[in-house]
Parts: sequence; structure tokens; C-alpha cells
Amino acid sequence: MSLPTKRSGGASTTPMKKAKSIFDPSSNDAVLDPSISLSDLKPDLPNPRGTPMAANLTRKKATPPQPKKLLIKFTKGKPVAPTNLEEQKWATLKTAICAIFLKKRDSCDLEKLYQAVNDLCIHKMGGNLYQRIEKECDVHISAALQSLVGQSPDLPSFLSLVDNCWQDICDQILMIRDIALYLDRTYVKQSSNVRSLWDMGLQLFRKHLSLSPEVQHKTVTGLLRMIGSERSGEAPNRGLLNHLLKMFTALGIYAESFEKLFLECTSEFYAAEGVKYMQQSDVPDYLKHVETRLQEEHERCLIYLDASTRKPLIAMTEKQLLERHIPAILDKGFFMLMDGNRIEDLQRMYSLFSRVNALESLRQALSSYIRKTGQGIVMDEEKDKDMVQSLLEFKAALDTTWEESYAKNEAFSNTIKDAFEHLINLRQNRPAELIAKFLDDKLRAGNKGTSEEELEGTLDKVLVLFRFIQGKDVFEAFYKKDLAKRLLLGKSASIDAEKSMISKLKTECGSQFTNKLEGMFKDIELSKEINESFKQSSQARTKLPSGIEMSVHVLTTGYWPTYPPMDVRLPHELNVYQDIFKEFYLSKYSGRRLMWQNSLGHCVLKADFPKGKKELAVSLFQTVVLMQFNDAEKLSFQDIKDCTGIEDKELRRTLQSLACGKVRVLLKMPKGRDVEDDDSFVFNDTFTAPLYRIKVNAIQLKETVEENTSTTERVFQDRQYQVDAAIVRIMKTRKVLSHTLLITELFQQLKFPIKPADLKKRIESLIDREYLERDKSNPQVYNYLA
Repeated sequence: MSLPTKRSGGASTTPMKKAKSIFDPSSNDAVLDPSISLSDLKPDLPNPRGTPMAANLTRKKATPPQPKKLLIKFTKGKPVAPTNLEEQKWATLKTAICAIFLKKRDSCDLEKLYQAVNDLCIHKMGGNLYQRIEKECDVHISAALQSLVGQSPDLPSFLSLVDNCWQDICDQILMIRDIALYLDRTYVKQSSNVRSLWDMGLQLFRKHLSLSPEVQHKTVTGLLRMIGSERSGEAPNRGLLNHLLKMFTALGIYAESFEKLFLECTSEFYAAEGVKYMQQSDVPDYLKHVETRLQEEHERCLIYLDASTRKPLIAMTEKQLLERHIPAILDKGFFMLMDGNRIEDLQRMYSLFSRVNALESLRQALSSYIRKTGQGIVMDEEKDKDMVQSLLEFKAALDTTWEESYAKNEAFSNTIKDAFEHLINLRQNRPAELIAKFLDDKLRAGNKGTSEEELEGTLDKVLVLFRFIQGKDVFEAFYKKDLAKRLLLGKSASIDAEKSMISKLKTECGSQFTNKLEGMFKDIELSKEINESFKQSSQARTKLPSGIEMSVHVLTTGYWPTYPPMDVRLPHELNVYQDIFKEFYLSKYSGRRLMWQNSLGHCVLKADFPKGKKELAVSLFQTVVLMQFNDAEKLSFQDIKDCTGIEDKELRRTLQSLACGKVRVLLKMPKGRDVEDDDSFVFNDTFTAPLYRIKVNAIQLKETVEENTSTTERVFQDRQYQVDAAIVRIMKTRKVLSHTLLITELFQQLKFPIKPADLKKRIESLIDREYLERDKSNPQVYNYLA
């Protein structure tokens, strides 16, 4: 180190040279190295005279003197162990270890025991000490486990003895480890393949437990029986189970000695229980039982089983209680749950089935249920009147189940759609017709107690069914026919609702689908303007007969359904009115032709009965018949037919409505429900009714079989045109095409169901009309003729 020295002439310091020192092995005192001379220790003093020193001819820069370093070396002598140190220290430690295992007090205090271990380790005797401790522990642990052999035959009591033995050994090993902690931290850490004292104790316990198969077997058997009794409803000591199973885990024998047997017992138990409960209980109760069992097994894993057991245990339980019984559960209870709308039970079924990857089976069962139940609704012709309402309720129930029970699973949603599309097209055209009729009923005036919001909701629900219909052209034909009646007879509940429905159909099918329907509304609005213009015209003011008000709907032929022409001899006043209106209209719209549809006319007649005046709301045909009785008291069927010129069948229906219905303005002789050729009719002088205006049900408002047939035939005729157009369009593009490929492309382009035989007929028709020809070399190939 550097030591400062003072000088009288200034304050500068000069470094001292360092002395080397070493330790004498026999003492701790530092001594000087004799190789250093005293002159080496003198400080370098300056020239006392202050004169410059003699120098060489070439002057060099002076360099400061370098200090010499003193090195201090420390050496420690190897400690020498006193004689008999190991034996003396071990005797002390052995006495303490025996006292620990025998649960006796030891006179030696802990500090001396710690020091004994410390001394032995310092003198490199740790290995012998470790072996002696291991040997001593081996003797006592062996004796402890041997003491359990032949003990209590009562398994719970025996398990308590094993638990006490295990707890004692653990406590004793911990105490020994605390005393020999220095050994654990030095010798054990510095030596490879040497266990810690704690692990050494566990290994000894494991070894002697395996050497006592009776003890191990009784312990495992007792544990399995306790768990079995808990599954049977008893309340075992869960703390004891927890301690012993943790013992197995700590010893590293949990999986091989306990878990394997435990899972086998679990499998046998639940296999038997599953069969028993499936026979004795219904499906909802069985599913609740399975849910409870799974929860119980999960709790066991949390409370006393090792965490590694949870996955195989739950899988084993699910396999035996659920997976094996999936077909039986579905066959026995699925339809019942669906019919009963058991949302909670179905939700439980879905949740449990998802655990065993059985949702596909559940989905297939749902599809079968929808098809079977829906077939009963669609194919029952006696319940056609309620078919649409039943389908709506069925679909609403399925949607609720899908949302609340099936977790809005997309695959299940697609299954519902596919099944509904299948069942709603089982009867090719009838559901489409009935859906149109259902809408007609809802949109017709007279639905009391239905708000606009409820009506709108109903329309949306019906639209869902409409999407499933393959033959949408059938729906369009019947909907158009019913819409025409509502518009022409003023029977629509709400024009806004009508337009809303048209808008929904347009969104679904495009503007081409609703073009004619929208045209019908335009005609009605235009007719109002024409009637206003007619009333203000000079023809109306000067030529119209008094006492008659007439409103005319001018309809565009292409928009409206086709109506068969029906001749009738109108009263003179009505003929005059028609002629005047025709003159007005043609003067305003030249080049057009008016054709009167008598079957769609309706009137309000003022009738003077002896018991009071009334207004009768009747059809045009009923009007013509009733006005014949202004000039005659009694008329025969043939007389009325000659005077009115109404077609026979229509006249019979008209007379039947006037003389045989609820409102009998005429009396038929003889009485009866049907109108015969020799029947006679008289004006009913005794007619009375509480209301002033009375509606006589017009027979043409009731749909006849002929009307349905003609509508269906028109649809098929339109389809033929569409098929022909599609064939020509395809062949014009391809020029040459085989029969199979042509049929395939037609199925892709056509939007309605059709049979291959019908397509073949249309192809033959086009060949006859020379649009196509068969190839001369291959009759299965068609050529397009330009």
C-alpha cells in the first residue's frame, strides 16, 4: 500500500514500496519476505542541494520511480479431526433419531445435534453420516409398516391406522431433516444421485410398503370401498380419503397402485347403474341423474382425488352412462321431449350429448322428428284448413327450442330448414295454395282484435314457410286470384298491409315475381281517378239515369287473373250506364277495348219489404235475379233463366243463395236445399232482419273446385312455356347437347319441381315444331335448328 511522507520544504508525497508477506502455516501472523532489503524500503529522497544532476549528452526525460508491490498470501491449514469424533457424534445423533421414532424425549438439546452434524460434515464424514441415518430410518420405517400387518379387519379402522402411521413417519422424517439440515445443504447438494433426506424417507416408506402387500392391498381395497359407499349415498370420511390418496401421490405409486383399479371399478359400477336406470326411469330423470353423477365425480377430483384422475374419470363416467345409451335415450324419449316442448330437458340433453360428441345423432333425431311430425300435418287432407296455422305453430316451437335448447347451433338450424323444405313439398302444390289462402284470410277485412303489429308479425312468419315452397308459381297464381277479389270487392283489411306483403315478396323473389301484383294496385288507383273524371264529365251530368250510382274498375288484362266470360241480360238502366261509361273511356283512351266482367260485379239494392225498408249487398247476378220480381209475384226456374240469360249452373247457385241460405229474400217451392228445374220462386213478403243493410253471401265468393282446377291448369300451362323457353335458350347457346346434360341443366335453371318425363314431352314437342332435331348418328343427342 502507499504511505505519505512529509518534507520540510514542501507538501509533496512519495510512495513507499510494498513488502511481500505470507502466512506461516503454524500461525496466523504475517511476516516479511526476507528477500526484500532494507534499502528497498527507503523512500526516494530529492537532491539536497537542489542542483541538477549530471546527465548524458543526449538529455532524456526523467521518469518517476515505480513503487514495489507487497503481496499478502493467506493459507489455511487442513483441520485435524479429534480422535473418535465420528463415533462420538453418531452416538449422540443415533440416540436422538431413535427417540424421534419412538416418540420419546431426548436429553441432548437441538443445538448440540446441529453442531454434531456440522462437525461431521466439516471433517468430510457426510457420506458415512447419510448412510447411517438412512440405515436407522430403514429399520424404524420397516418396523412401523410391519406393525400394521394383521391389524383390524374393519377397513375404515385399518385405514385410520395407515393414515396415522403415514403422518407419524412424515413428521419424524421432517424432524430428522431439520436436525441434519446442514447435511442436506452440503453433502446432498454436492453429491449426484443422492436423494434429499425427505425423498430418502419417502423411498424407504415406498420400499417397505411394497414389501408388505397385505398392507398395500388392504389400503387400496379400503379406499375403493369407501368411494363406492359414497356413490351409494353414504357419507365416508373424506379427510381420511384425502390424506391416504395424497400419500399414494407423494410416494409416486398413485397411478399404478390405485388409479388403474379405481377406474376399472368406476367403469363396472356405472355400466351396471346405466343399464338399471335406463330400464327403470324415463329419459328426463335419467339425464338429470347423469348430470348429477358427473358433478359428483368432478367434486371428488377437487376434494380428494389427484388432479390427473379427473380427465379419465369423467370420460369413463360419460362413456358408461351416456355414450353407450345414446340410441336408447333418443328412441325412448326424444320425440316425447319435443312434443312436450321440454326446453330445459332438451337443453340438458344437448349439453350432455356435446360432451361425448353425439350431437350428430341428436341432429339426425331432430330431422326425423320434424319430418315425421310435419308429414302428419301436411298429408292429412281432412285438416287442410288448419295446415298453415299448424305449420306456423310447429315452426315457432322448433325455433324456440333451437334458441334455448340447442344453443343456436348452425347445423341444427340448417337441419330444421332442410326438414321443413322436405315436408312442405310432400304434396306438390297444395301447401302453396293453402299458404296463399291463409294470407287471404289474414288480409281480408273482418279480422277483429288483430293489431297492425300482430298482422305484420304473422306475415313475416308466413313468409318463412313461403321460402320453403319449391313451386312458388302456384303460390303466385292463387295469391293473385285472392288479391284480385279483395281489391275488387273492397274486402282488404289494410292497403298498407297488402303493400307490405308485396314488398316482402319482392325482396324474396325479385321484381319479376311481383310485377303483376304491383300492376293490380296501379289499376285500382288509376280506376279511382277515372271514376272521378267520369262523374265530372258532360256525359255523366247529362245522360246518366237518375237514382243509380256506378263505380267501374278498369283492369289491365295482363295483370289480373283470367276470368271466364259470363253472359247476363242486364236491366236497361245498367246497360245505359255501361254504354255511357264506354263512350267516355274510349274518348279519353283511344285504341283500347273494354270487356265487361259481369261475374265480378256487386251492387247495393234498396228493397221495400212490408215490414220495413232494407239495403241488400248482393252480387250482380243476384241483382239481376231480384229485379225480375219487380214485375212478377212468382217465377219458375225456367222463367228466370230465360229472362236473365245466366248460365244454368251459375243460376242455380245464385237462386240457392237467395232462397236457401241464411238470408232468404226469396221463397222456394217446394222447400229444399237444391234448386230443381220445376221449382218456383216468390218474393218473401214476411222477410225481416234487425240490421238495415244486409249482406247476402254471394256464391262467387266461395271458391269452387273448378276454380282451383283452372288456376292449377293455368300454372302448368305457364310452366310449359317456361320449360320450352329454357330448352330453346340452352340449345341456342350449346348448339349440340346430349339428353342427359340437357335434363341436368334444365333442373338447375327451372325454379319449380318437374318430372323428367314431363321434360321429355316438352323436348318432343319442340322437335315436332322444328326447334330441335335428333342427331342422325346418335338419337340421344339433340341439335339446335336455327
